[in-house]
Amino acid sequence: MFKPCVFLDIDNTVLDFSTAEEKALKRVFFEKGIPFDDAMIGHFRIINDYCWQQLETGGMTRTQVLYGRFEKLFREEGITRADPVSVQDDYENYLTERHYFMPGAEIVLESLSKSYRLFAVSNGNAATQAKRIASAKLQQWFEQFFVSETIGAEKPTKAFFDICFGQIQDFDKNSAVIVGDSLTSDILGGINAGISTVWLNYRNATVKPDIQPDYIIQMLSELPVLLENHFGRINGEKNDEQ
Repeated sequence: MFKPCVFLDIDNTVLDFSTAEEKALKRVFFEKGIPFDDAMIGHFRIINDYCWQQLETGGMTRTQVLYGRFEKLFREEGITRADPVSVQDDYENYLTERHYFMPGAEIVLESLSKSYRLFAVSNGNAATQAKRIASAKLQQWFEQFFVSETIGAEKPTKAFFDICFGQIQDFDKNSAVIVGDSLTSDILGGINAGISTVWLNYRNATVKPDIQPDYIIQMLSELPVLLENHFGRINGEKNDEQ
């Protein structure tokens, strides 16, 4: 039986990365004697988002992102006694110790896995993602995991998706959808790859004029019905053409 392909981002789409991030940062900052509060994590997230977007556009290397974000944070906060290298290394280790699912994710994945072929796509650190994938037992739902560091290309490049598509047997681009929380990584990536896009806008962010998703949802629980309607429409259009 033919099943459409659904590509899902991992962080803040399937797994609640924001919660894991905050707990890991709080722990490492406490151990290093670095002040930590809401303002500090807010500042870190602004810098972190900027650095990852630089990776997406080729402006920074992965190493520059991972260590440079802490260098920039400490420089702007006037923190001179902290070592960005040791902070980054401990932070990544703490990220892997526990996982948290996005609301309803387990129920949605169980439902989707019965009707679709599920593939995970991530720009995250490969070693960290491997441990988080294992901890959350995502293998029970996903057919394959595509992590940019491992396959040698980053979302949102077409090259990333070309590599993914080339490793999937009987792949049909017209029967594929990507779901993710990032406009610049997931949605732009899907547009570049020529597949349908679903933006998980759980933050109620503003759509960018130059990056228009095909669909917008605010919770994963909306996804099964959306996909059923989407692929039903696609199949109906195919039948009309025959």
